[in-house]
Amino acid sequence: MMLKELREKVYEANMDLPKHGLVVFTWGNASEIDREKGLFVIKPSGVDYDELTPESMVVCDMDGNVVEGDLNPSSDTATHACLYRAWENVGGIVHTHSTVATAWAQAGRSIPCYGTTQADYFYGEVPCMRGLTKEEIEEAYELNTGNVIVEGFEGKDPMAQPGCLVRNHGPFTWGKDAAAAVYHAVVVEEVAKMSRDAELLCVAAGRAIDDAKAPQYLLDKHYMRKHGPNAYYGQK
Repeated sequence: MMLKELREKVYEANMDLPKHGLVVFTWGNASEIDREKGLFVIKPSGVDYDELTPESMVVCDMDGNVVEGDLNPSSDTATHACLYRAWENVGGIVHTHSTVATAWAQAGRSIPCYGTTQADYFYGEVPCMRGLTKEEIEEAYELNTGNVIVEGFEGKDPMAQPGCLVRNHGPFTWGKDAAAAVYHAVVVEEVAKMSRDAELLCVAAGRAIDDAKAPQYLLDKHYMRKHGPNAYYGQK
């Protein structure tokens, strides 16, 4: 069996999605890539989480073609493959329909950075991508979902904003591996809740929502102390 250790890691990442309350039924998937081999492992399509095993994970090439596995890969495989091809620093990807982040996506809104929780992980907003056109959906829906994400990050560092919302769809997150992508999926759902509540409280108080946004100097401080060249958060 190919990539036994990677299958184990991807299995654990997928099992962490319901554990953290990010998915119900089969509404999510996680993958991780082996850059040296040019292969990635992803969850099979439509299989209940309690039926998953490391052996049921599917190995795909960089074009999303199945290399090894008895089951069909996730229906979002072409999206994962597109992001892996575009961004060489990305090692793992997660997609969910977590409730509050998906509500922001359905509203077509980016999640503004209102405080330090988001600033610790995202250098700014969690951006919402444009909606796909009718032609893009009919032509190659999952591939074009990836293309729209890549387009939306043109000129940006995807590792500094390790996730996004796809309009009318839901969140995609990524990181150095699948575990990091899961972590960022949790962050996105939590900041989606916090930002929703912050806006509701602003409205209730008659305060302008834009006034609640974190100032750039606070964003700089919190992001850079974790991710900057002189980062000092945590242990060495």
